[in-house]
Amino acid sequence: MATTPDPAVDPAVDAVVYDFGNVLVGWDPYGAFAGLDRAEVDRWMDAVDFGAFNLAQDAGRTWAEAVAHLEATRPELAPLAARYARDYAGTLTGEVPGSAALVRELHAAGVPLYGLTNWAADTFHAAQPAAPVIGLLRDVIVSGRVGLAKPDPAVFRLAAQRFDVDPARTVFVDDTVRNVEAARAVGFHAVHFTGTPALRSALADLGLPVAR
Repeated sequence: MATTPDPAVDPAVDAVVYDFGNVLVGWDPYGAFAGLDRAEVDRWMDAVDFGAFNLAQDAGRTWAEAVAHLEATRPELAPLAARYARDYAGTLTGEVPGSAALVRELHAAGVPLYGLTNWAADTFHAAQPAAPVIGLLRDVIVSGRVGLAKPDPAVFRLAAQRFDVDPARTVFVDDTVRNVEAARAVGFHAVHFTGTPALRSALADLGLPVAR
């Protein structure tokens, strides 16, 4: 049963933009290294500064270019980077609990749904097989394809333009605080994702037609 919108909330909030990783689809980078000692993987991640290294692919560098860069500069680190790219599908753990049901509920109610994800262009093909509900979204911006990654404000402005949505009438959902803050700075409503039950409540509070 859908909740009654709070009259104190602007009922014009009527679209949702989803982040993907650990919001719609589970992601665990260690999943690409099955059979390896975790400490070995940790040492590699520390050596390449994995967060920044991975963000470079999210921002448009291909994994082939990333591996070639390591081969030229730190050749001892290149094999695990190549393995990560090759076995990327193993990093995706399936739909985040409750996420598919919520997306289907919003979709059935006619709420426009979109995606804005930091994801490398050459691994994004693995996303929908891991979380088929992604197919219900009207459009998706993949950072690696457009050369802009969150939290860059430009990617949020691009989303508003490409999706033809008013940020003041749109909710952005992400599990990373800095991305939530960046979206708010551009004028979006934004929810820090900590789990589907809390997201349901937040969307209901904004007047969207979902059960708590």
